[in-house]
Amino acid sequence: QVQLVESGGGLVQAGGTLRLSCAASGSIFSINAMGWYRQALGKQRELVAVNPSGGSTVYADSVKGRFTISRDNAKNTVYLQMNSLKPEDTGVYYCNAVVRGMTYWGKGTLVTVSS
Repeated sequence: QVQLVESGGGLVQAGGTLRLSCAASGSIFSINAMGWYRQALGKQRELVAVNPSGGSTVYADSVKGRFTISRDNAKNTVYLQMNSLKPEDTGVYYCNAVVRGMTYWGKGTLVTVSS
């Protein structure tokens, strides 16, 4: 089993910044990818950014140039630096990890951007 714990969400004004963290623990021997998804109220969960091991990072078009995903492999932690936040970035942000082909999710952290 793999556990993912997110932190760093909160309330911020439009134009502000937040940094999310997600620490993975448990049976981690080979992480294929780590990333972030988000879900706004009444909408489907969507990809924000994903960082495959040994591959190219992928960002949603809506966050390109504003968000940056990074990983600390020694700590099994993935970060999401969010700059120039907009009200439409509001939602629950979920950490995602693919480990040996199995997909795991964190419980989510709420990000609220006020206008």
